[in-house]
Amino acid sequence: MRLSLGKWLLPLYSALALVFIMIPIVYTFVFSFNASVKSNIVWVGFTLDNWTRVCEAQGVCAAFGTSILVGVVATLIATVLGTMMAIALVRFKFRGRSAMSLLLFLPMATPEVVLGAGLAAQFLSVGVPKGLGTIIIAHALFCLSFVVVTVKARVASLDPALEEAGRDLYGSSAQVFMKITLPLLMPGIIAAALLSFALSFDDFIITRFNNGGVETFPVFVYTAAAKGMPPEANVIASAVFLFALVLVVVTQLSAAARRKRLARQG
Repeated sequence: MRLSLGKWLLPLYSALALVFIMIPIVYTFVFSFNASVKSNIVWVGFTLDNWTRVCEAQGVCAAFGTSILVGVVATLIATVLGTMMAIALVRFKFRGRSAMSLLLFLPMATPEVVLGAGLAAQFLSVGVPKGLGTIIIAHALFCLSFVVVTVKARVASLDPALEEAGRDLYGSSAQVFMKITLPLLMPGIIAAALLSFALSFDDFIITRFNNGGVETFPVFVYTAAAKGMPPEANVIASAVFLFALVLVVVTQLSAAARRKRLARQG
């Protein structure tokens, strides 16, 4: 009886947790088709106009474009710097390496309100005006730790014998890095970049402290919620979720096809 209860309890708990997580997503998707005028809280009727004329709502597409720009630039900065730091922390010995590895976890453990307020005070003390540049710098800084931790795990798992074999074949340091090390690190780098972009695109608290007059999509949603959420915001949120879902499915199918192809070759 005990085994039978445990056999059904875990799947039931998993199903309930999945339903609980999906409720806000389903709500957002359904109300993206709501024919509301001012407030998108009460269901009025079904319409496709919100999807076909999404940019007619003032500010929604501009805020979305700003979030994309900030996310891409901040991700590029954090990924490049974080990859170099991860390689240095794993492959080289220098004074303060242990302390640096420990300090990298502080931004991940620090509450965002503390990190955002600290960055805002720092920009104010050095006289940097708040705007798009301060948002990108702030996002790159808090994404940097996540990139380093992710890529560091990938660097630590590499077999040094592969790089030694490249050097034994008279490859220069640059050739060994570009043709052996970097391709082997690429899965970890891509994972870190995707995580960094997702964190940047989704961030509100740190952005709110450092945005000045610039409005990203999360800031737009927060401001619009006080007046009544426009359905066009639900459209963009639903489109982002569907794009991420398709990307995950395609990645999983590609990986499965690659494993089958390697198994047949083996």
